[in-house]
Amino acid sequence: MADNVKNTAKDPLFHISKRDDYSTKRSWGVRAIAIVAALIVCAILTTCLTGDNPIKVYATIVSGAFGSARKTWVTFQNLSILLIISLALTPAFKMRFWNIGGEGQVLIGGLAAAACMICLGDRLPAGLYVPNGVVVLLMVISSIVAGAVWALIPAILKAVWNTNETLSTLMMNYIATQLVAYYIIKWEVPKGSGKIGIINQNSNLGWLVQLFGNKYLLSIVVAAILTFAMVIYLNYSKHGYEIAVVGESERTARYVGMKVKKVIIRTMLLSGAMCGIAGLLLVGSINHTLTTTIAGGQGFTAVMVSWLAKFNPITMIFTSLLIVFLERGAGEISTTFGLNQSFADILTGIILFFIIGCEFFIHYKINFRKSAKEEKENDD
Repeated sequence: MADNVKNTAKDPLFHISKRDDYSTKRSWGVRAIAIVAALIVCAILTTCLTGDNPIKVYATIVSGAFGSARKTWVTFQNLSILLIISLALTPAFKMRFWNIGGEGQVLIGGLAAAACMICLGDRLPAGLYVPNGVVVLLMVISSIVAGAVWALIPAILKAVWNTNETLSTLMMNYIATQLVAYYIIKWEVPKGSGKIGIINQNSNLGWLVQLFGNKYLLSIVVAAILTFAMVIYLNYSKHGYEIAVVGESERTARYVGMKVKKVIIRTMLLSGAMCGIAGLLLVGSINHTLTTTIAGGQGFTAVMVSWLAKFNPITMIFTSLLIVFLERGAGEISTTFGLNQSFADILTGIILFFIIGCEFFIHYKINFRKSAKEEKENDD
């Protein structure tokens, strides 16, 4: 008996084990509880630090995202870009290739689109005319190729020399940023301004088409098409099956005859090409200019979106909407209540922390050590 008590005392107070009995309904219930808890914490913090009514703050968040027709369109436009980048990263993540280079791949795709607009526009010899359709076609091709090539470099490094893909893709972001900065200075208008300004504002050369006269609709339609295509690709195609097998075990993939290097390179080409499409939309449809911050950090945010959605393209629609909703609402809080952006970011961070943290309790459980008395009762 004494030995049992002694051994029990040496056991850890608790240990963590993986759950395998959580239903989808209970999982979403835990997430809902986490969101409610986050809102309560944010309400207490808001009241203590600012004295503002938290209900009004939450109403302002909703108003910032959906308060008018224009705000609603902008919210869904931002959603579409974030969703496209998240979809782009998903095949690589499902393959366990941690592509952190979405930001750089978007930037390089935008740079390629801007180069076509500028070099085939104002910089052509006088009297030489290039049809807008040709310019747009070249923009599409160059953006896709540029994004794919930017992703191909770390893919080859990983496939051939087994380098760390997280580090290589991250470093490619910095190279892309500096490359864009170089060409901004090279193309700046007016000289010395440090920015390009609206490209081809007078001729609209290279500006992508507005569907049904709506300037927000194109990116939304493209995102919808790519989401549907990604669902088919990942779940019902041979390539999608190979990605899943390589992600589970490269040894198994090789054993069944899959060419792992080929799968890695092919998947990263797809990932980079889709990021290039996002860059094309940002430059050719939404902003009509190029800056080093045109991606707005969405290449990194997309990592969280894809992870929260468990690499499910349909679920990514809702996780993207949540992130964009919080970002848009946070900006509105700063404007309406005269608070700096940092406070709005604090509220957003708390909500995301609870949402991400609840995933731990969905997949794992904490088992506390039983007391000697409880063990004795169980033995009896």
